[in-house]
Amino acid sequence: MQGVLQSAGDAARAIETVTWALFIGGGIIFVGVMLLLAGALRARSTGASARWWIWGGGVAFPAAVLVVLFAWSLPLTPHWKPLPPPGALMVTVKAHMWWWEVRYRDPATGADIVTANEIRIPVGRPVYLALTSADVIHSFWVPQLAGKMDMLPGRMQHLLVNAAAPGVWRGQCAEFCGEQHALMALHVVGLAAPDFDTWLAAQARPAAPAASALLEQGRAAFLAQRCNACHTVRGAGADGNLGPDLTHFGSRLHLGAGTLPNTHEARARWVAHTEHIKPGARMPSYDRLDTHTLNAIAEWLGSLQ
Repeated sequence: MQGVLQSAGDAARAIETVTWALFIGGGIIFVGVMLLLAGALRARSTGASARWWIWGGGVAFPAAVLVVLFAWSLPLTPHWKPLPPPGALMVTVKAHMWWWEVRYRDPATGADIVTANEIRIPVGRPVYLALTSADVIHSFWVPQLAGKMDMLPGRMQHLLVNAAAPGVWRGQCAEFCGEQHALMALHVVGLAAPDFDTWLAAQARPAAPAASALLEQGRAAFLAQRCNACHTVRGAGADGNLGPDLTHFGSRLHLGAGTLPNTHEARARWVAHTEHIKPGARMPSYDRLDTHTLNAIAEWLGSLQ
């Protein structure tokens, strides 16, 4: 579920507060206008001139409400922070048509840790998201954590978020970006600090070697079909950079940028029928492969934890 009324962080909580104020205030004004309308329809004369209603109800009252609302909501507006606050985790998110590239910095070596379509963050720590685009204008929006932020080619935007408790929150691209805009989702996973540190250390390592004959068949088929021309799997002989990094693909909750759950059946279906599931995606369908090969690839991808 997505919604501004289920806030999970400070920025989203401020938006939720303003939203409730608008709902309640708008409801009160609506009821008041309806009562005035009912009174005007029943009474032969209002006892007041039309001029009073125009200037009082049509000009002065809306102006006073808007001024008060602006003054009240201004302190709730997130301030621009050109630099991250002390202790913040920095995460770079680059939008592509139609998936998300996510980069962390390895605290041990300083090297980039690359993943895709899923952002994991530590609970209780500010997270400074650096947002950009590789092609067209996209927009990053996880309603339970913060407001929308456009992602522009050649420009770096930022968004400061935090999570108050562990959870999983769905986000999406909120700026029309082409044929598969509707299927460009992502998930943010909030983890306790020790769990996040363990996860990040695991992400820095290369993929585990194939531990069975079936997994080795899946890896060999992946390379034979030239999937490595677009995808990286560190430690498995795949170093393409056109598509999502799959080094630890099996640990993600979804595939296809939030399109399907990351199950064995969904992985095999995705490889075979990509263009049917997500028409226009830059990945071709491999429906020419036999069932055993598809199952081997799906099993190997699932083992990339």
